[in-house]
Amino acid sequence: MDHRPEAPFGSLLTAVITPFGEDGSIDYGTFWRLTRHLSENGSDGLVVCGTTGESPTLSKVEKIALFKAAVDAVGDRQIVVAGVGTYDTRDSVELAERAAEAGCHALMAVTPYYSKPPQEGLYRHFTTIADATELPLMVYNIPGRTARRIEIDTLARLAEHERIVAVKDAVDDIEWSRSQIAALPEGFAVYSGSDALTAQIVAAGGVGVVSVAAHLIGNQIKAMVEAACGDDHDTAADLDAPLQAVYESLFVEPSPMPLKAALNDLWRPVGDPRLPLIPAADETTKRVREAVEALEG
Repeated sequence: MDHRPEAPFGSLLTAVITPFGEDGSIDYGTFWRLTRHLSENGSDGLVVCGTTGESPTLSKVEKIALFKAAVDAVGDRQIVVAGVGTYDTRDSVELAERAAEAGCHALMAVTPYYSKPPQEGLYRHFTTIADATELPLMVYNIPGRTARRIEIDTLARLAEHERIVAVKDAVDDIEWSRSQIAALPEGFAVYSGSDALTAQIVAAGGVGVVSVAAHLIGNQIKAMVEAACGDDHDTAADLDAPLQAVYESLFVEPSPMPLKAALNDLWRPVGDPRLPLIPAADETTKRVREAVEALEG
């Protein structure tokens, strides 16, 4: 495309998991090693304490500690995006302030979940968070988890704020995504929030992806995204096609259950999810393993 925006946080962000020990506490040593591993395998940055990081089960103290741990581990080589969104604007503002103090480079805020605010409430929620610090903010649109979509008109209003610079689009409707990209102002960045749709979203004018699968196949995703951002869509499609089996395998059960099982199997122990999530089934782990191994051989 002629006028693709710059990617403010790089073209591949990984929504990093939160490793837990056998007693359910955060395993900060494994988190440190994982963030380093991701930085060496395609990721330009990390989203810490997002959905994949099981943010609803993390305390405020744990989130702040993870922000600090990520900055310590990779803050000199990767962009650290702090997931600060909750369904309470005041709590989100406090987390944003603590993330800034921890040295994070940017913020991400998910649509408030459960309370189903109107569009004006969403607008005020996100702008209040953006006003709290000097950090750039990415809003996270995932109606399948929040029961509320940020509509295109609201996104256009949010884009007028000098620090709201991007949206993570996990709406899972490519026609809606294309309409969104066409309607948003030049310079506002759209990141795919669904691995399986990344090639299509970038082809429509998106700038990259906030990925789950990059934990396992980061270099392959990075190559695909770079081809798509370079408007070499035939190459991007060829690179993307074999990745789809991995994407599908990681969502046969609620995420991040399959991903954590796969990391336990293919990388090193990262623990089980916290309740109410549970360990993935053995057949799920097998499916992910076979999909990843098929790419390698």
